[in-house]
Amino acid sequence: MRFHHSGSTGEPTHDLTYDDVFLVPGRSAVASRFDVDLATGDGTGATIPIVVANMTAVAGRRMAETVARRGGLVVLPQDVDPTVVGEIVAWVKSRHVVWDTPLVLTAADSVADALNLLPKRAHGAVVVVDGDGRPVGVVSESSCAGVDRFTRVGEVADPAIVTLPVDSSPRTVFEALQGTPVALAVDRSGRLAGVLTKVGALRADIYQPAVDSLGRLRVAAAVGVNGDVAAKAAAVLAHGVDTLVVDTAHGHQEKMISALKAVRALNPTVPVVAGNVVTADGVRDLVEAGADVVKVGVGPGAMCTTRMMTGVGRPQFSAVRECAAAAREMGKHIWADGGVRHPRDVALALAAGAASVMVGSWFAGTYESPGDLLRDEQGRPYKESFGMASKRAVTARTRADNGFDRARKALFEEGISSSRMRLDPRAPGVEDLLDSICSGVRSACTYAGARNLTEFHERAVVGVQSAAGFAEGRPLPAGW
Repeated sequence: MRFHHSGSTGEPTHDLTYDDVFLVPGRSAVASRFDVDLATGDGTGATIPIVVANMTAVAGRRMAETVARRGGLVVLPQDVDPTVVGEIVAWVKSRHVVWDTPLVLTAADSVADALNLLPKRAHGAVVVVDGDGRPVGVVSESSCAGVDRFTRVGEVADPAIVTLPVDSSPRTVFEALQGTPVALAVDRSGRLAGVLTKVGALRADIYQPAVDSLGRLRVAAAVGVNGDVAAKAAAVLAHGVDTLVVDTAHGHQEKMISALKAVRALNPTVPVVAGNVVTADGVRDLVEAGADVVKVGVGPGAMCTTRMMTGVGRPQFSAVRECAAAAREMGKHIWADGGVRHPRDVALALAAGAASVMVGSWFAGTYESPGDLLRDEQGRPYKESFGMASKRAVTARTRADNGFDRARKALFEEGISSSRMRLDPRAPGVEDLLDSICSGVRSACTYAGARNLTEFHERAVVGVQSAAGFAEGRPLPAGW
């Protein structure tokens, strides 16, 4: 990456964040977005450069399954008990790599049950099965409109279903869906095995799932730096996670270095990620302690109040660029963690040298996040998000402490405890957001003449702009 029209030193004279910069188009021989390979080189096996942050309000089993099916990676939060981590990992790895997991009811269940289930998945259908698990009908939100909530779903289910063998190609599924919203996969005994929409069939043809050596979906998990880190890491690794993240807000500290050494002593066979830092020295120290990937970012997250509370942090674009260069010198990689508001920010982080970009709160407002779907005063759907250093998260993390210790820790919380992340009715699922991000990044690569992310970083030309320059690039959907 190089700067466009930089000063006499060749570098800007102050640190920059994503809004401060833009990509300059160059001569390109890349004819199509589909000619761009978005696979990362950080050893995680991800085929798109997106990592879902280990936030309780964001990363759960549905998110892990769905994102891995599209090639990304989800990090389960460090507050989850290792036994539960094992259950989630086993569940995710048992999911099909093409067909989505269906929402299932029996004919005797109520419409209220269906309405509670529908927001859990973006495919918009609950499948009604018989006692042997064979599909007999499909219930959608429109099926439940104007119907008493205690009505049995067997009475409102649409029996006109499309069933296909579970090994059907995405093209076959797409062509079979003419006038029917979803196709149902069945095994040789006719039992329900999955569900797929027309858009899902298209995605299955475009994206390559992130799978392990046995062809199962990948999932990561985090541990903190307090307590017996080695024991916690060993327990998580024993459950078969594909990447281990050692996580704390201030990663450039002795406790993190000790934790990393303890983890490395376990001889893990999966990549070890550690963070967060914002300097080249921080990267070097964590890599020397055993990190394969370093997370970069202090304070840019939507739920983070660190910079306003402490004044500590660094504009994210400059932090990513400096840290990526330091990691590259040591043969390692970085993840850009936080500060992403638009697809352009992901592209800029990758241009600066990040191997992947970590997204948190942006994904909280989707069907796949763990929270319950709520509605505001105008009836608009939303989910709650909160920071992992906030009162809400700290209270959950310290519930085993005595009352005095909990109260003392509560005096020093940082982060927002409750924020409404509204679901976009046009793009309510995390896959919709992944489409938007990957489309933007693919296009950015074509503008730079890059066929993969390594070439993108090498060829990217970045300019510095004023606030007016950033504002000029924003669309005006409502007119002048």
